[in-house]
Amino acid sequence: MRILIAEDERVTARRLERMVGEILGDEAESIAVKESLSDAEEYLFEKPIDLLLLDLNLHGEDGYDLLKLAAAGSFQTIVVSANADRAVEAFQYGVLDFVPKPFDLDRLARALERANAKGQSQAPAKYLSVRKHGKVELIPMEKVLYLQGAGDYVEIHLEDGRMELHSKTLETLGALLPAHFERIHKSYIADMRAMRGIVLQGAGKYAMDLGKGRQVPLSRVKYKELKERA
Repeated sequence: MRILIAEDERVTARRLERMVGEILGDEAESIAVKESLSDAEEYLFEKPIDLLLLDLNLHGEDGYDLLKLAAAGSFQTIVVSANADRAVEAFQYGVLDFVPKPFDLDRLARALERANAKGQSQAPAKYLSVRKHGKVELIPMEKVLYLQGAGDYVEIHLEDGRMELHSKTLETLGALLPAHFERIHKSYIADMRAMRGIVLQGAGKYAMDLGKGRQVPLSRVKYKELKERA
């Protein structure tokens, strides 16, 4: 696991580095520490990571600027902050956990266990972030119609017909979505509230009608489940 720690208090940063190394052992392939928002951003653009440990106050700069970038990345994020009153806001960006300061080894270990197991966020995200032309755009979850796995990326299809690309996997994004989004096919997750009906295409194939002429594949298992619900 490749880890970046974004923490401006040097003593806390070194403590985090030591604890992470102790908890993960050989599983920690690399641990980098950056003390400023700009240094952390530069590192994220230059180096692939698996996990970000983020403080929300980096020398007076708002760590949420980095959190929005993190939400668009292929890695997971754990916030480590004294600003516990901002935990709910942090979870809206799909963080795995919020570890309040002061923290101990056991609390950090529980957070890292979630990351190591690619666990689900404690609360569904309200936004998905995508990188476009060097910037980060926030997409409200209410505008998302369905997601389609596309190799190393996920296509996010919006209600207005637009499509955006995300670098997280379909499994990772699926763990961040509200409960009304369901896996309907090995490559598709859809907002079930948008379902208008089921289309029988013949030869044992099915599709979900999402209105306005939009249909997405529906697996046989999901078709059977939906029929049993009805």
